[in-house]
Amino acid sequence: MPVLQLLSYAFGGAFFANALPHIVSGMTGRPFQTPFASPPGEGLSSATLNVLWGFANLVAGYLLVARVGVFDAHHGADIIALGTGALLIALFSARHFGRFNGGNHPHEP
Repeated sequence: MPVLQLLSYAFGGAFFANALPHIVSGMTGRPFQTPFASPPGEGLSSATLNVLWGFANLVAGYLLVARVGVFDAHHGADIIALGTGALLIALFSARHFGRFNGGNHPHEP
């Protein structure tokens, strides 16, 4: 299994996971941080922009997973790479966006 292929699946997993909060926020009509906000990644962007950004992440994830090599859901290394990418971006996002949304210290006033 080529290392670049596994790396592509890890980044694909990260893009898939990153799509979720943007699409959900947008579909529920809530603003959320995007790279296009001011300051980038910290300010809020509109619900519509979040849906578009989430969809772009889905497309990028698809291209990295389905169009690089032959992704096999029955092959452990492929699943581990995809899952690792998704987990790492999810943990990063939880810490980063928790600063703005109260998730890092939920019991503080």
